[in-house]
Amino acid sequence: MPPEAPCANPLLLGWVQEWVDQARERNSKGLTTYRKAYAALKACPVTFQHPSQLQQLKGFGPKLCDRLTDKLEKHCRENGLPMPKRPRKSAIPGLTNQDDEQDGGERPPKRQRKARLYVPTLRSGPYAIIMGLATLEEGSRNGLTRPQLIEVAQPHCDASFTVPPDPSGFYTAWNSMKTLLSKDLVYANSGPTRRYFLTEEGWEVARRIQQTLNPNQPKTAPLRPEPEFQEVGQALSRPITRSPSLEVQDRPREESSYANVVTSGGLSSASSALPSFRPIRLAPGSFEVQLVLDVREVRAKTDRDYMQNELAKKGVNPIMRSLELGDALWIAKCKDANFLARHGAEGDEIVLDYIVERKRLDDLIGSVKDGRFHEQKFRLKRSGVKNVVYIVEEIAMDSDTLDRRAEMVQSAIASTQMVNGFFVKKTQKMDDTIRYLTRMTMLLKKQYESNPLLVIPTEVLTAQNYLPLLEHLRVKEPATGHYISYPAFASLASKSDMMTLRDLYLKMLMCTRQVSGEKALEIQKRWKTPYEFVKAYENCGDGEVGKKRKREMVSEQMGNLFGRKRITKPLSQKIAEIWADA
Repeated sequence: MPPEAPCANPLLLGWVQEWVDQARERNSKGLTTYRKAYAALKACPVTFQHPSQLQQLKGFGPKLCDRLTDKLEKHCRENGLPMPKRPRKSAIPGLTNQDDEQDGGERPPKRQRKARLYVPTLRSGPYAIIMGLATLEEGSRNGLTRPQLIEVAQPHCDASFTVPPDPSGFYTAWNSMKTLLSKDLVYANSGPTRRYFLTEEGWEVARRIQQTLNPNQPKTAPLRPEPEFQEVGQALSRPITRSPSLEVQDRPREESSYANVVTSGGLSSASSALPSFRPIRLAPGSFEVQLVLDVREVRAKTDRDYMQNELAKKGVNPIMRSLELGDALWIAKCKDANFLARHGAEGDEIVLDYIVERKRLDDLIGSVKDGRFHEQKFRLKRSGVKNVVYIVEEIAMDSDTLDRRAEMVQSAIASTQMVNGFFVKKTQKMDDTIRYLTRMTMLLKKQYESNPLLVIPTEVLTAQNYLPLLEHLRVKEPATGHYISYPAFASLASKSDMMTLRDLYLKMLMCTRQVSGEKALEIQKRWKTPYEFVKAYENCGDGEVGKKRKREMVSEQMGNLFGRKRITKPLSQKIAEIWADA
């Protein structure tokens, strides 16, 4: 067998071979295209001076030639070589018009129809998925699983990735993944845990989206990935950011610009350890009460300013911003913008004792099922705001779905009222919610603007002493309110997921099915820490007798309690199986 003839373009062939191997590893639909291009280039005896001349070969189009040009430019730059100039004409003797010579005449040049580039609709499912996957580092082998991708993509999409818009339907924004896979913009690896990545074409679309959102930014300028997703990608070579005006819908857990206003501090629970301070006094008439509305509160993707416009028609001009916590709150805005700065606080806004969390009925059901409901209530409870209003919009839903979830909804609302102590306001639609916010704003104006406000200086606050200090002040001076600046509140809200050992212990206990907050609190009263709880199980001994004592340990202590605090023997056995392997 004669030896295989060497390739006339080994450098270009090597790069195409890399793409073939990469496409094969990713099980990409572009594998066939790369194979054809590889075979044509390997068989071609002509040496090309510039990658643009490869368009005459089968399998090479403008996009593939441009990618090879970029590769060649990088190669020349790294090795100090001159970049070959692009020829005016790409014709190579012996390759052009071969078919025409065989037919005995010239053919008129075909008018090439320009391929239409795929551009996803703004804030659609494909757009959100591409934006979510663009938080990865380009070329990274650590893709995103479906839950991870939904978490990073949801803030970019107006539709839900988990709950169908129509209660009787089945399709969510996740179904658009099929479109991206079919267009070879996204690929998924095979295995027990499926992970998703952007293809080269997908990265091109992501960069076009970035250029559209930020037209004044150079294409080569590196951008910051979303701060909360830096764990999956350090810095993109050409990553994607989104315009602040597009920050809508569910709250993306971004790093707050106020994150370092209040320090974490050490644990202070005793009143003797609490700081002493002289409050900043705001006189009546020196401030104005205003409503602050989260920019993610939209009616629909085609009608984002509905709430803001309707409130303005009713005489309430809300301040629109991304809130760290809640969907609406009220502030006292100082007429003298530098007043607080002169007295040891930041900004010119004071957070009042009212905050609103708004839930549509379908979103409430979804948040209860996936656990967001309890997490949000936990953060609201730790915010220090005295009056938390939970608005539930009872929108029209499929009667069968509502009947199946009725008991769950009633239990969630009752728990919010009785256990958490929040005020629940039911409305029928968004217009009712707008009317309620208008009335609340007018009421709070009358309540606050005619009285002085006492502000806690930010310098004495830490994330650990804030709640004990508030509790101490409310017990000591129940008729007097003490408030903090908005930057301090935003900083503390960004730290509200910093749990104490007690909080973590309670959440661990509540991971067991049927262990409610009341039951977890009663367990924590008897066994103060997880260590004490495990030690109590160890002291029950070994063998069959020890196992029996472990299974009955909690029910013996709490089996005679009244109502929801009572723990039965079957539940006690289930707790023992988790904490003591009984």
